[in-house]
Amino acid sequence: MKKRDLGNTGVSVGEIGMGCMPISVTGRPSESEGIRTIHAALEAGVTLLDTADSYCLETSEMGHNERVIAKALRGHPNIVVATKGGMIRPEGRWECDGRPERLREACEASLRALERDAITLYQYHRHDPKVPFAESIGLLAELRKEGKIVHVGLSNITVEQLEEANAIVPIASVQNRMNVFDRSSMKVLKRCEELGIAFLPYSPLNGMGKAGQIGENDLLSRVAAEHGISPQQAALAWLLQLSPVMIPIPGASRGVSIASSAGASSVTLSHENMDLLNAAG
Repeated sequence: MKKRDLGNTGVSVGEIGMGCMPISVTGRPSESEGIRTIHAALEAGVTLLDTADSYCLETSEMGHNERVIAKALRGHPNIVVATKGGMIRPEGRWECDGRPERLREACEASLRALERDAITLYQYHRHDPKVPFAESIGLLAELRKEGKIVHVGLSNITVEQLEEANAIVPIASVQNRMNVFDRSSMKVLKRCEELGIAFLPYSPLNGMGKAGQIGENDLLSRVAAEHGISPQQAALAWLLQLSPVMIPIPGASRGVSIASSAGASSVTLSHENMDLLNAAG
């Protein structure tokens, strides 16, 4: 598979990134274990870590995941961190806040938490229906002009929102949910391919707590057995071969999990097995 750099960041499409949310939400490991998990990802060749200021338990902890990542990456300046703003956690709830003033505050707080002068990839987490989409994206364009962010990304968006945002500021990436069982963002993926925009599928193993269930899927298990890999690696390999703009970001709270996931980058599924998995959707 031809590798293409994501906006000169050093991250190539066709590789596995790491979703860091499990390190900071309910059921999370200790901070030291979280740091060990990130280090295991780096040792496995992962060069992109995905986070958000809202990856925490509640409002007073905003930025928890970013701070853990910053500690883990001291001495590793070349690792790309993609973070997000636009969600808040009052009393542990997930709520949108896309007001420009709030997004500016969130970005500046993320800069401090990540201990960086600029954020390589800053993503609008989810559209706030109370705020015109163009106003939220316009603020990200301002932050880009100011040098606080290098690239702008979107998350949980439609094709129409992608078009609207891309007319305001160049969009480098889109992060929507996609996996073998959920292909609801296929139209968004196809538009990303046409525009040359990286696609970062979140929940590529069907979400937290469900990755183990992939092993119970007969088709994935059969494909995995033919290639001598795990069903989870088969699911990630399918995504990687599905599109030339793909960068899956499986979540992990243990080093062994992300090391195994990263191994999917070197797997090539047969045409027959790709056809079988494609048809399964």
